[in-house]
Amino acid sequence: MKYGIYYAYWEKEWGGQFVPYVEKCKRLGFDVLEVACGAFHLEDDRFFRELRAAADANGMILTGGYGPRPEHNLASRDEAAVEKAFDFYADIFRKMEIAGIDRIGGALYSYWPVDFSAPMDKPGDTARSIARMQRLADMAADHGIMLCMESLNRFEGYMINEAYEAIDYVKAVDRPNVKVMLDTFHMNIEEDSLTDAIRQAGPLLGHFHVGEANRRCPRPGGRFDWAEIGQALKQINYGGYVVMEPFVTMGGQVGKDISIWRDLSHGATEERLDQDAAASVAYLRKVMG
Repeated sequence: MKYGIYYAYWEKEWGGQFVPYVEKCKRLGFDVLEVACGAFHLEDDRFFRELRAAADANGMILTGGYGPRPEHNLASRDEAAVEKAFDFYADIFRKMEIAGIDRIGGALYSYWPVDFSAPMDKPGDTARSIARMQRLADMAADHGIMLCMESLNRFEGYMINEAYEAIDYVKAVDRPNVKVMLDTFHMNIEEDSLTDAIRQAGPLLGHFHVGEANRRCPRPGGRFDWAEIGQALKQINYGGYVVMEPFVTMGGQVGKDISIWRDLSHGATEERLDQDAAASVAYLRKVMG
């Protein structure tokens, strides 16, 4: 397995410059840097060539994440909006290929964060989403990209909340580049057993996010048995990426979207954030590797 971190651990806004994080994360002991893809349409090709060059120079793997905005909701009843969403994805898939990013994960089947005051039709939304995901998967395959369907907790999404729902969705789409994505933060809320959910996903698991129940970096003495989680991943022969997604500071759109209403870092400087991340990945390698 390879170990990574999401760049937004250090940021308050989505998007921005990712190149500086390539060298930083390599120095801190990571194999993988995950970046946000939602603003890729605003950048020219040079941005992605520079990102790839930095990753290659540092021996780093790049992965992508996106919580689709409402206008990119594949479950929408608005056919015109969905066609524009396909145009958006066509552009970012091409740019992902330039950057060497071979997978993107998130609530790609719907949108995030969900507006629960809006009308919902889970069966109908799911059926529309599956049909459109088949088309999106074929588009992504042309660029060598895997699409990972993230199971979210009930407070952030409604279509896929448990591993079995992600598995059923992926099987219905029936495309080799569409996989299940699990995240310990969401699993802690929804699953009876984190390790059973991992084993249930089996070979369909394409991406795995980790973090403590309060979204801090994985650490000794936390809520989760990381050795047991690592053992479950080994039992299904998971050889993919284990990417931590900690969020510990307030402010900006990131803090708002993630609902960080108190300083979980306890006033940490950037240097301290770096130290915590480095200690966490070293710990995961030891207990999961």
